[in-house]
Amino acid sequence: MTNPTPLQTAPSGTWPSPIGAAMVAAGATPLSSLAVQGLDILWLAGRASEAGRSTLLRLVGQRTDELTPLPLNVRSRVHEYGGGAYVADGDTVFFSHAADNRLYRKDGDAQAVPFTAEGRQRFADFIVDRARGRLVAVREQHPDDPASHAQPENTLCAVGFDGSETVLAHGHDFYSSPRLSPDGRRLAWLTWDHPRMPWQGTELWLADIAADGTLAAPVLVAGGPEESVCQPEWSPDGRLYFVSDRTGWWNLYRLDGAIEAICPLEAEFAGPHWTFGNSMYGFISAGEIACTWIEQGVSRLGRLVIGSAKLQPIANPYQEIRELRTGAGFIALLGGSPTIPAEIARIDLSNGELQVLARSIDTLPDVGYLSVPESISYPGAGGRTAHAFFYPPHNRDMRAPAGEKPPVIVIGHGGPTGMAASTLKLATQFWTSRGFGVLDVNYGGSTGFGRTYRDALKGQWGVVDVEDCVAGARWLVDAGRADGDRLIIRGSSAGGYTTLCALAFHDVFRLGASYYGVADLQGLDDDSHKFESHYNEYLIAPQPLARQVYLERSPSHHADRLACPMIFFQGLDDKVVPPQQSESMVKALRQRGVPVAYVELEGEGHGFRKAETIVRTLEAELYFYQRMFGLHDAAAPAPVEIHNLDGRA
Repeated sequence: MTNPTPLQTAPSGTWPSPIGAAMVAAGATPLSSLAVQGLDILWLAGRASEAGRSTLLRLVGQRTDELTPLPLNVRSRVHEYGGGAYVADGDTVFFSHAADNRLYRKDGDAQAVPFTAEGRQRFADFIVDRARGRLVAVREQHPDDPASHAQPENTLCAVGFDGSETVLAHGHDFYSSPRLSPDGRRLAWLTWDHPRMPWQGTELWLADIAADGTLAAPVLVAGGPEESVCQPEWSPDGRLYFVSDRTGWWNLYRLDGAIEAICPLEAEFAGPHWTFGNSMYGFISAGEIACTWIEQGVSRLGRLVIGSAKLQPIANPYQEIRELRTGAGFIALLGGSPTIPAEIARIDLSNGELQVLARSIDTLPDVGYLSVPESISYPGAGGRTAHAFFYPPHNRDMRAPAGEKPPVIVIGHGGPTGMAASTLKLATQFWTSRGFGVLDVNYGGSTGFGRTYRDALKGQWGVVDVEDCVAGARWLVDAGRADGDRLIIRGSSAGGYTTLCALAFHDVFRLGASYYGVADLQGLDDDSHKFESHYNEYLIAPQPLARQVYLERSPSHHADRLACPMIFFQGLDDKVVPPQQSESMVKALRQRGVPVAYVELEGEGHGFRKAETIVRTLEAELYFYQRMFGLHDAAAPAPVEIHNLDGRA
């Protein structure tokens, strides 16, 4: 027997790792937007090496075809977050091209051609109404003069295969999820209005389709200002199903004269509607549903015989299932686990056989470099129990010096109505394999834990989320698992706001990283796009009551309390959190002499897509942390300029 290679000893945060920034970027292949067409399975794959574009792939038998080669970019920008960017009908696909927001049609092997006119309209969430030669879609019509700052108009629109556009429903601020009945005679859809977000209150509508294709006598059948309805779908026998949180949990219901619960459970059969086209259930037959649901932040998979209210588990290796679609005798899903990166799989319902169709990461590092997270719960804000995933430092070749506790990076997820999941991400392992611990927090306000937990953030944004991140960090320190003098907090978008608030209003963290984070709440209202333009009324308070709270909770008004070094990352094309939000904070910190770095990125918006961006930001962030903690290699080139170093190591 050979002796194992002895471990090398080095300070946490400096361990050499094979998981470099280039590997993270090369492995970052976002997968999304599953669809089933006959026996074929379609999905979108992000191409970081091609400026972050999304391409449409189709599995035919054992062959995967790329339907949209360069320069096509299958992406919708309705609500800015998009989703629902394509639909398949036999061998034909219809899709939105990000470069011009026009709709394109591709028949079989023929070249894709645009069939809508150029203009300032965007489309998403398509269904095919073949009998009438059209798509039904959500249309977002932007003003001719962008400088006017007028909000776009959202409608439900019929788009003829000849490019004609006919509004079917208007008057509400937002529309989504048009669904055509199997016989083509009825249409269901969702609406909601300011100031609500779709996870607060939506309405489910139903109408007959008249002979001329218009909608006749629409009827409100479910939902309201305090009930979130989502994912309407028709069963093969023409009954309308949907998900509602009327009991405090997103559960399955059926409209059959009256509304009846299909499977009451303290679990979530849906997620927040940030993007179009999401699906967590589908029909195996008229009498059976395949579905995924979330219990305590972990996904389950099963089949439900309608009328039994009993879920029969389907064996699978995943702890997070983001999407699910059904086909003839199979299901397709997008899932992952702590040791499995996001991947698309097909499960045969007759024998349970699982076939992996696509992976977000083709080449994984040796398992000896991967940290498997622990699901932890701890006392959070207001006496609640908060939840998080803790990734301890792990590297098969390395150990910390005796008695050293690791630096820990606390992550506040975006949204803030989002959810941290445990699916393997190389971006997390980049840190843990170097000796950092990572705490990914599902603070109060996160989804996956019911409406009561989600509503913990109502009027408390910048308070509850921050307190839960602070409490998680302290819990680790008290447990002897983190160095209290080397706590870091980082986040993107809403998570960036949590980061800034934690550093401005608490004295727990020593460093921070903000990725396009919110610094000025009033500025967010002034600059935000239509979808989120009233979100702060829920998260903070309605105007004019919110104005004083905005001053109290906006980090930009309390920059004098920021004494921790920070690094900022900002896309210059960001329309959700414009660059001036980050720039104002950088300027304030520079003027006050606090060490600060700023990385601005051309051609990036809200969320970074390019491979070179991923490499640049990770390398800059690592260098910043190491430099601030005195761990850097003095001979190594600096990937980012840090202002106000004042002789720091």
